[in-house]
Amino acid sequence: MRFSRFVRAVLALAITCSPLLGQREASSNAEARIQKEVRHELLMLPYLTVFDNLAYKVNGYDVTLMGQVVNPVLKSDAGNVVKRIEGVEKIDNQIEVLPVSPMDDGLRRRLYRAIYGYPALQRYAMPVIKPIRIMVKNGHVTLEGVVDNESDKNMAGLRANSVSGVFSVTNNLVVTKS
Repeated sequence: MRFSRFVRAVLALAITCSPLLGQREASSNAEARIQKEVRHELLMLPYLTVFDNLAYKVNGYDVTLMGQVVNPVLKSDAGNVVKRIEGVEKIDNQIEVLPVSPMDDGLRRRLYRAIYGYPALQRYAMPVIKPIRIMVKNGHVTLEGVVDNESDKNMAGLRANSVSGVFSVTNNLVVTKS
């Protein structure tokens, strides 16, 4: 009699827990799908340039947008395209719009030429979505993105530091593991 009660209790527990396990698995599948779609939608934004850095974090069905953009329309466009993704319940748009500055605009052009025009780094200029992102805020430069090796990371930082008018360079480039 005790054994049969034990078996029924174990079966009842298994029956009630299995939907929870299925929900957790479905939730992680949905989160992976949302991450993939957010990345795709952000990369497809028409005004995204090498001078913008968009990042995101997905937590369940909530998406947090981060980064810096030159064009304020890009911030609202990013929020709008992510809002339309099926399953997204909440968006926290923390994207920073960089201040308008003719001095920073000139620096951006010079930095682009210094980095992507340098023969050892020209291969990074080939893709439509450039892997080295250049953010300029009041003369302070931040490099974001990915490069193939440590020497390319250091070279990009040196090239950025060599541009006149740059106050500081923060090199956040990540070396991909090949």
